[in-house]
Amino acid sequence: MFPAAVLLSGCGLDISSDDDNTSTQSSVTTEPTVQIAGAAMKGVIQQGLVVANRLIADKDGYYSPQRQAAKPVLTADDGSYEWQLRGKAEGWALVELTADSGTRMICDVVPQCDQAGGAPVAFGQTMPLDSSFSLRGAGDLRMETVNLTPLTHLAVTLAERSGDGLSPVAISNAYTTVENWFGLPAGALRLTPPDLTSLDEMTGVTADAIQVAIANAAFLALVNDNTQWDSISDVLTDVTSQVSATGQISVMGNGTNVALADLVSAAALQSSELQNAVDSSVISQKLVVVEYRNVQRFKTIADVNEESDTGVADSGDTTEQATGGDETAGTDTGSSPDSSTDTSTDTSTDTPTGSTDEQVAGTTEPDTSGDVTSGGETSTDTTTDETVADTGTDTETSEPVTETTPEETVPANTALLSWTAPLTRENGESLAMGEIAGFEVVYGNSAENLDQSLAIGDASVDELLVDELTEGTWYFAIRTLDTDGNRSRLSEVVYKQI
Repeated sequence: MFPAAVLLSGCGLDISSDDDNTSTQSSVTTEPTVQIAGAAMKGVIQQGLVVANRLIADKDGYYSPQRQAAKPVLTADDGSYEWQLRGKAEGWALVELTADSGTRMICDVVPQCDQAGGAPVAFGQTMPLDSSFSLRGAGDLRMETVNLTPLTHLAVTLAERSGDGLSPVAISNAYTTVENWFGLPAGALRLTPPDLTSLDEMTGVTADAIQVAIANAAFLALVNDNTQWDSISDVLTDVTSQVSATGQISVMGNGTNVALADLVSAAALQSSELQNAVDSSVISQKLVVVEYRNVQRFKTIADVNEESDTGVADSGDTTEQATGGDETAGTDTGSSPDSSTDTSTDTSTDTPTGSTDEQVAGTTEPDTSGDVTSGGETSTDTTTDETVADTGTDTETSEPVTETTPEETVPANTALLSWTAPLTRENGESLAMGEIAGFEVVYGNSAENLDQSLAIGDASVDELLVDELTEGTWYFAIRTLDTDGNRSRLSEVVYKQI
């Protein structure tokens, strides 16, 4: 943050003179300013040079930056920046970051970041950035937060292709398009990505924010995996060149350009590698969810590539997929993509009959120590038919819903659990999302002895992949925890045969 003295330096001042008996006052009036804040994250970028400019429309309605001579501000050690922009908090602004000899970036790739002509840099250590490195982002000044990442950089490049230039509509559509490319939830590019090297210190971070950070890390991870790319600047230049020329990214690639599949695959690998680099079980489970999303996204991209002659990704037409993201078809930003991306993962479909290979195993004794939730729905996604169980508000159980899932949903020795957060407490009172502290999944080899548990300290999480299950039958149930420490009764138990 800037010191208070700086923030207040535009206020009027009262000046008194002691040279005569008449006191004179002069009031200095300055135009208002708006503070833009955000973070430069690809790992954390330190001492990056940031400049912000308003986006102004000309007489023909074409939006471009209102360039003004200004000294750049430097990003802090945590990647954050603050910029005072003259004028009222209205309209949109373009924020740009460049690097010089003093700029450093924290390596956010496990186990290390390779450098052409230099020694590898270990995960969590700083590395230099070349002078051609740059990031851009844009946003509404009423929100006053503009983050700078490789993904926002792509979005700005895409928006520039609009006939209206960097108009608010073009920017909004481009942000949504890039989110759809990477299977991210709507609005994800507005989230401040966490520092992947410090995840153990931020157990409250959401899986969505981690997914965004890992998608950004994938750009640098490609340097490790392909000798064609000497630096992250090379990767960014290649992708932005594709977007600038065609408004699209190659889906599967041809060995020349960076492909969307390359980036998503690298993100899936990093999600897996990070699980071994963190100590927190809460963070580890969120990384499992992110890995699953990226794997499913990669499968979706591969499937679309096989079924279509198009070799590009865009969001003109959307198809509902197992990952909950929108699939892409190959149009330009002239079309308005659907911004209501479904972020939940539901890989099951209703079966036409009521028969299943597995049945409800029974319910455990209700926990009467708390008074939290009701109405939640939990299910296990397996390679065979499964039973969905209601969390229930009392000792009565709801009629099971029979569901089946496609083959290859999850690995054979895992179980993917999904649920719906409850809207009411067991006594019938409404329950807001802000009152939910998280969930507890309990499981074991017997419905009467669920002796293992996993805590989820994030109310927005609605799925969990439990892995490394041994052969046999595994039983699962879930309860909701509220911010006052109350716990709901356990849901009905479901099970999966491994």
